[in-house]
Amino acid sequence: MPARFTAAEIARRLGGELIGDGSLLLTGFAPADAARSGDLTFAENEKYLARAEDSAATAVLVPVTYASTRKTLIRVPSARVAFAQVLPLFFPERLPAPGVHPTAQIHPSARVDPSASIGPHVVIEEGVRIGARSALRGGNHIGEDCVLGEDVQLFPNVVLYPRTQVGNRVRIHAGTVIGADGFGYVLHEGRHLKVPQVGNVILHDDVEIGANSGVDRGALGSTIVGKGTKIDNLVQVGHNTILGEHCILCGGVGVAGSTKVGDHTTIAGQVGLAGHIRIGNNVTVGAQAGVMTDIPDGERWLGSPAQPDREMKRILIGLQRLPELLMRVSKMERQLAPRGEKPPASPG
Repeated sequence: MPARFTAAEIARRLGGELIGDGSLLLTGFAPADAARSGDLTFAENEKYLARAEDSAATAVLVPVTYASTRKTLIRVPSARVAFAQVLPLFFPERLPAPGVHPTAQIHPSARVDPSASIGPHVVIEEGVRIGARSALRGGNHIGEDCVLGEDVQLFPNVVLYPRTQVGNRVRIHAGTVIGADGFGYVLHEGRHLKVPQVGNVILHDDVEIGANSGVDRGALGSTIVGKGTKIDNLVQVGHNTILGEHCILCGGVGVAGSTKVGDHTTIAGQVGLAGHIRIGNNVTVGAQAGVMTDIPDGERWLGSPAQPDREMKRILIGLQRLPELLMRVSKMERQLAPRGEKPPASPG
């Protein structure tokens, strides 16, 4: 049955201020250009508010300073935060029922909470512990001595290598591999000799990892992902890396081994971090940057090799002017060349 809330109920749940008719019934949530009667929408700026006022939406989430003579409003400190908070009310996640699918293979020594859900073709090896309400959706392989906390969600074909530790409310999306061998080799007599990777991976509470990503286990010790950190699709985290709390790693990021990233740091898409460097707290690294050195707390870096954003912006502006500068230099060389001597070829 579809969710049904009055505007007053939504305002109360969000701790917002209701402006208008609180008895209006809200049955869905949609962007303004697709909203129908009964839908709630949101507007975080004046442009979006104008669209919402012209839409069929019944009510609008807005910042606290906004007003409208045409729509019922729910004023909140941040419309985007309220958007994230209200969506689960209208679109609750469907969790699988507790129980074990008949095709699952569970070692007798494993301890699986009765409230957990173990899907089809799941393999759970010796010594594994799985906490309450956790769900393994199917095709998962859980190596020996792994520990999963409560409310963990493993989507299809996620693999956890032995001794991986997963905290509470961790979500790992399809095709991701946690705890594979770190990429460690040493050249010996002309061949690459593998360095055994005998550590593990620790994922703290509220971590989320996107699809088809990899977090390698430590050579010695642990690769660690801090509480609340969110990792996008197609991200590689090398062995013995330590990611701090509440970081964001966007798609295509590659983190080489033994790098340490501080708390509340954002690494944009396709960034590469060299190994054995230190990235501070509250750092932002722009897309496609190549970071080769340490970055202090609070800085913004861009480019490859990455540099502080102001320096890199000056360099980029200079590069844009380079063709014009080369033409001017060439013109000056022709003017200054002795008579009868052939001037240098023009760069254009």
